[in-house]
Amino acid sequence: MKEKNAERRSFLKNTALLGFGAPAVLTVGNKVFAHANVPIEDINKHKTATTQAEDEFSIFITTDLHAQIHTHDEFFWEEGKAVYKKRGGLAVLKTMVDQLRASHPQNILYDGGDYFHGHGVASLSEGEALIPLMNAFNYDLILPGNWEVVYKKKKMLYDMGHATAAKICANMWHKTNDTENGTLIYPPFWIKYIAGAKVGFIGYTDHLVPKRQSPAYSEGIGFTHATDNVAKYIKYLKEIEGCGIIFVVTHMGLAQQVGLANDPRIEGADFILGADTHERVRVPIQGKYTKVVECGAFGSFLGKLDIQVANGKIANYHYELMDVDPALYPADKKTLALIEKSAAPYQNEMNQVIGYATTPLVRYFVLETPMDNLITDAVMWQFKPDIALSNGFRFCQPLAVPENKNQVAITNEFLWNMLPVDSTAITGEVTGMQILDWLEKELENAFATDPSKRFGGWFVRFAGMEVNCTIGKAKGQRVNWVKIKGQALDKNKSYRIVACEREGDPNDTLCRIEKVTNPVATNTSLHEVIKSYLATNSPVAPKLEGRTIATDQSPTLLTQLQGTTYDFR
Repeated sequence: MKEKNAERRSFLKNTALLGFGAPAVLTVGNKVFAHANVPIEDINKHKTATTQAEDEFSIFITTDLHAQIHTHDEFFWEEGKAVYKKRGGLAVLKTMVDQLRASHPQNILYDGGDYFHGHGVASLSEGEALIPLMNAFNYDLILPGNWEVVYKKKKMLYDMGHATAAKICANMWHKTNDTENGTLIYPPFWIKYIAGAKVGFIGYTDHLVPKRQSPAYSEGIGFTHATDNVAKYIKYLKEIEGCGIIFVVTHMGLAQQVGLANDPRIEGADFILGADTHERVRVPIQGKYTKVVECGAFGSFLGKLDIQVANGKIANYHYELMDVDPALYPADKKTLALIEKSAAPYQNEMNQVIGYATTPLVRYFVLETPMDNLITDAVMWQFKPDIALSNGFRFCQPLAVPENKNQVAITNEFLWNMLPVDSTAITGEVTGMQILDWLEKELENAFATDPSKRFGGWFVRFAGMEVNCTIGKAKGQRVNWVKIKGQALDKNKSYRIVACEREGDPNDTLCRIEKVTNPVATNTSLHEVIKSYLATNSPVAPKLEGRTIATDQSPTLLTQLQGTTYDFR
C-alpha cells in the first residue's frame, strides 16, 4: 500500500496536481479528500458509512442548456416533418430532477457545459445571473463547455468558481509563453464512492475552441487533444486509485466523441458522456472501445443512466433520454422565484417585441436554416453587398407559430437567443477563388473524414450565394458549383462581402476568410441590423430556399455524424 501511495504522489506531482488550488478530489458522502494526502486504506474506512446497500446508482445528465431559463418551443423530427412542442424551463427541470433524485437516492447530477451563455440575461450579466440557478440544483459535477470562454478567461474562472459543484477538465491549461503547457486550470478527474463502486470521471472540452470561436475569448488558455492524456488518466484511475467504473465526460461534439470511442487510447472507459453538438442520442452508440451518449440541449432533455454494480464494476445499465415536459412536471415555485429575481434587471428589455414571423424560426438543419436565412437577409438588406455571411451556429431553440394563429412575436429575448454575442458587421472584398477555397475549408470543418477535425458548428450560412456540393467527396473537392446573385462564380472577380466580427482575428480575416481586402467596420451591430430589418419588413417568412444543396444529403440533414445507426429526432 505504501508503494501505491508513493505512485499516487509521484503521478499527481508530475501532472501538476499537487498544490492545486482545487485538487482532483474524491467524494465520499459529505466528506471530500485530496488524493495526494489521504491513504487509500483511510478512504476505504468510509465506504460502508457513506454508500447504500443497493447495488444501483443513477447519473442524471444535463448539457448545453445555453442559459435557457424559460419553457420554450422545441423541435422534433417525426415521420419526416418538423413538429414543435413546449419543453424545458429551469423550474420544470428542477421539479423533474428533484423527483428523480428522490426515487433514485444513489445518484450523480452532472452538467456537460455551455451553461452560462446563450440567453440575454446570461449575456448581459456575463453569466453571473445563472450562478444561483445552477447552485439551486446542487450539481455534483460540471464540465466547462466551449462557450464558457465567451466572457474571457477571468470571467470564466469567476462564473465556474462560484458554482458549488466539482469542476474537471484534463485539457484546458493556463497558457504560458514557453513551449511547454502551463498547469491545468481545473482538476482532470473526479472520483466518487457510490453503490459499492469507486467511480472515476475524466473531463475534456473541444481542443478546437480557439479556431471555431473568436480567438480573443480563449486568450490565456491552452488546449490539447483528449487523446494526448486520456490513456494516462484511465490507467491511473484504474491501477492506482482502484476505480472499477470510469466515465469520460466530454464537450467535443458527437462526431469527435464517436471518433474517440473508436480510438484505442480510450480503452478502459465504460462510457463517454458527450455534449456540444446538441445531438439527442436515444440509444448509446457503440464504438470499438466504449459507448457514447449525448443528451440534447436547452434544458429540453435530461439523460438518465442507471448503472447496476457487481464487484465494483458495471454489471448492467439502462439509458434513457427523457423530455423535460411541463405537462408532466409542474414548475418549482422556488426556482421560478429565483428566475424572476435573476432576470428582473433585464426583463423589460427582453419582453420588447421587435417584429413578427409567419413561419417557424428554426436552426436545427446542418446545411441551411430559416433562422440564419433571416439573419443574412437582414444583412443583405442593410448593406447591399454581393454576399452576406454568418457562422454555422448551433445555439437557439426554435420559435414556432402557435396553433390557430398566423404569426408569432419576435422579442428581444429571442434576438439574444439567436445572437447572444452582438457582433459588429464588417465589410470587405474577396476574389471568387478566395470564396471557393473558403467554402472547401468550411465543408471540411463540418464533414472531415477524421472526426477530430470537425468543428462543433454546422456549415456556414449566407445570402446572395448558392452552393452545390457533394459531402462524400474528398477534402478540397466537395464544391461542384457556386452562383452569386444568380451568376456563376468568377474566380478572378472581386466580390463585396459582409460578415460579423470575430474578436481576436486579424483585421483582414472575416468569417475565417483570410486576406480580405479593404476591411471596414460598419459600426453597426447585428442586433441593430435585425431590429431595423424587422421594423421595415415584418412579418417575415423565412424558409429553406436551396442556398446550400448537397447532392448526397437531404436539405433537412440534422446531424454531421455519418456511418452509424444514429438518427436525430
